[in-house]
Order: sequence, then C-alpha cells, then structure tokens
Amino acid sequence: PARRRASCERERNPTDQEGLLRPGALNVLPLLLYAAAGIAYAIHFARRHPQAGRIATALLIFAALAHTFVIGMQTMEVGHVPYANPSRAVSTFVWLLALSYLYLEVTTDERAMGVFIMPMLIGLQTIPVVSPGVERMDPVLDSPWFWVHVSSLLFAYASFALAGVLGLTYMVQFKEIKKKHLGYFYTRLPSLQTLDVMNWRAVGVGWLFLTLGIAVGALWTAQARLIAPDDPNLQAMSLADPKVLVTAITWGVYSFAVFARKTLGWTGRHTAWLSALGFAIVLLNFLAVSYFITTSHTF
Repeated sequence: PARRRASCERERNPTDQEGLLRPGALNVLPLLLYAAAGIAYAIHFARRHPQAGRIATALLIFAALAHTFVIGMQTMEVGHVPYANPSRAVSTFVWLLALSYLYLEVTTDERAMGVFIMPMLIGLQTIPVVSPGVERMDPVLDSPWFWVHVSSLLFAYASFALAGVLGLTYMVQFKEIKKKHLGYFYTRLPSLQTLDVMNWRAVGVGWLFLTLGIAVGALWTAQARLIAPDDPNLQAMSLADPKVLVTAITWGVYSFAVFARKTLGWTGRHTAWLSALGFAIVLLNFLAVSYFITTSHTF
C-alpha cells in the first residue's frame, strides 16, 4: 500500500520528481566546460601559447553561457533567481565569479590568472552537481529587497574571490623578485603594479556591493519581521547568528582595507594579505557556516 501511495503521488506530481533530478543534471554541462577551460588555461600558462589562451577564453565563454542557461531555467522553474538554498547559491556564485573574471580578462587582456581561478570554479560547481538541493520558497522571501540583498552579497563575494586570488598571486610574484629568482612564475605572471591595481579594483567593487547588501538586508529584515514576527529564521537573525556575525567581520576587514589604502597608503603586500584574509573569511561563511552550523538562518 505504501508503494502504491508513493506511485500515485509521483503520478499526481510529476514535476516535483523532475525538480529533484533536473538541477544536478543541468549543472553537469557548465562543470564539464569549466574543466575543459581549466585544462586549456593550464596549457597556456605552462607553454605561453597564444592559441591555447584563445581556446581557454572561448571555452570559458561557452561555460558561462551554458551556466547562464542553467540559471535561466532554474529561475523560470522557481520564479526568482535560484539561491534560496545553499547549493543553488553556490552555483549562482560560480556563475558570477566566471563573469567577473571574464570581464577582468577582457579589459586587461591578461589570461595568466585563469589557471588560478578555474580550480575554484570547478571545485565549487561540483557542489550543486553532487548535492543540488531543493528550492523551498519561504513566503517571507517574496520581496524584491531580499533578492537585491542576496544578489549584492553574491556579487561582492565573487569580487572578493578575484581579489583573494590576485593577492596570493601578488605574494608569489613578490617572493620571486625578492629572491632575485626571475624564473617560472615571474615570466608568466603580470607585474606587481598590474596585480596591485587589479586587486584594488576587485576589493573596491566588492566592498561597495557588500555594503549595499548589508544595508538592504537590514531594511528587508525589519520589514519582514512586521509581516511574520514568529518566523524562526527571522528571529535567528542577529549578531549571535553565525552568518550575520561572520558577514559583519568580513565587512570590517574590507572596510579596514579600503581605509588603509586611502588613508594610510597601504598598497602592495598589505592589500594582498588583507585580500587573502578577507576571502578566507568569505569561504568560512559561504561554505562552512552555511552547510555545517545549524544555528544560522537557513536562507
């Protein structure tokens, strides 16, 4: 009888079953294209072959277009940009990071950073493929303020990811020059000045969107509490909530980075270290807190 009931439920709600299976399958194509682009970027970095670089960029563009199609399909399925569960939020973050890096590559005509960005895209995109999750829509999320809040935070995190990679690359290049060992990395990486400028641009853009996301999030939370004062997720949102606390710490770190650059004249290594530290905190909030700490709000 239990099997018959389950079968009847599936017949009555076929789209529910499809919704559980489709997201993971859809995310496979972008993952494969990101992996192919990663191989091409590695060949370009190792051999400095212009054609390999052009192929790598083309593959990344195809990957981003395929991922855009996936995001579009999921948006049509649930009626909003799909990031109300952690796995789909990760997928959207990967998409934004890919677009941000492509913009950086096109504007600077520098492909050397692709070999460092692609492993991050591949590793994170594996999460929605293995564990796609289910988009459960909470009525309190039906607000444009919430979607602006999350979109701003995800774009900020994508910018910080770029800044973190650029900061670590700056340190690698700096050590090569300091040791007067102008070898493998020196001949393949951009100059220290170029890396510093790129890093600062990424930090500045990320800080602006993080500030916007936090401000809009505070406004949305205040409005939502008037609508649903007993919602457990809304009740959990305070500085005692790990997600909120780590986000506040992240804003503090990058605010200090902006202040130190503008007022104290910190550039180069100082900015690079702050970028790496800030992105480590972002990853802590985005992955560890979201997946393993149960006391945080779930959207």
